[in-house]
Amino acid sequence: MAHPKRRTGKSRRDKRRTHDKAVIPTLAICPATGEYHLYHRAHWYEGKLYYKGKVVVDKSEA
Repeated sequence: MAHPKRRTGKSRRDKRRTHDKAVIPTLAICPATGEYHLYHRAHWYEGKLYYKGKVVVDKSEA
């Protein structure tokens, strides 16, 4: 097994970890329903699937 010859410095360790962080997803408000949803994602509201403020699928008709 490989073993490090030298101890990894704090600066090097922290530079490697700069990309490891929790990100809060950006939310949008649907203009048709007023519901919060993820950007570029369709969302269900009262049996209807909305995308960009328009009904895409209506479960009551199916």
